[in-house]
Amino acid sequence: MNVLLVNGSPHEHGCTAAALTEVAKALEGEGIGAELFWIGNKPLGGCIGCGGCRKAGKCVFGGPVAEFTEKCGEYDGFVFGSPVHYAAMGGSMTGFMDRVFYSAGGKLRGKPTAGVVSARRGGTTAALDQLNKYFYINGMPIATSQYWPMVHGNTPEEVAQDLEGLQIMRHLGRNLAWLIRCIEAGKAAGIEVPALEPRVNTNFIH
Repeated sequence: MNVLLVNGSPHEHGCTAAALTEVAKALEGEGIGAELFWIGNKPLGGCIGCGGCRKAGKCVFGGPVAEFTEKCGEYDGFVFGSPVHYAAMGGSMTGFMDRVFYSAGGKLRGKPTAGVVSARRGGTTAALDQLNKYFYINGMPIATSQYWPMVHGNTPEEVAQDLEGLQIMRHLGRNLAWLIRCIEAGKAAGIEVPALEPRVNTNFIH
C-alpha cells in the first residue's frame, strides 16, 4: 500500500514539504509507503475547458498534471499540500488541482485523501476549504486529524518549531493509514465503492 503526497509549493524543500514529510514519516511508521511529488516552480496554467482530455484520456497540455495522472492509479491514497497565498491555495496548485480532477477524477474516486496547508500566520482554513471541495465532489473519503491540518512558519526551520502543527501532521498520517487499511479490509470482504447513478445536471435557470 502506497500514498502519493503532492507538494504544491514552488519551493521543493520549503514549509509545505516540511509538513508533508512529517505525514510521510507517520505513514511509513505504519507500514504504508510514501512518495513525494513536486509540481515544480514553473508557471502552471489552469483548465481552459477545451474538452481535449475527454478525447485523449488525459490533460492535453502535459507537464506535471499529465505526469501525476499517469501514475496516480498505482496509489492507494493521497495527500495534497499547498502554501497559503492571500487566504487561498497557491495559483499553480489551483491550476494543478483543476486540471487533475477534471481530466482524471475517475482514477481518484473512492481513494482516501487529505489536504494540508502551510502559512506564515493566517488564511489556512480558507485554503483548506478550497482543497477539500475537490475531494467532496469526487467521492474521496477524507482523513482527519486532531485539529485542522496546517503548519505555521516562514521557513522549514520555523515549521520545526510548530510542535502542535507537526503533531497534527503525524496524527493525520496515522489516520490515513488506518483508513486505507479499513478500505482494503472492506474490499477483501467483498465491499466495493458504491456505484454512481447516472448523473443528473440541473441548471438553476430551469
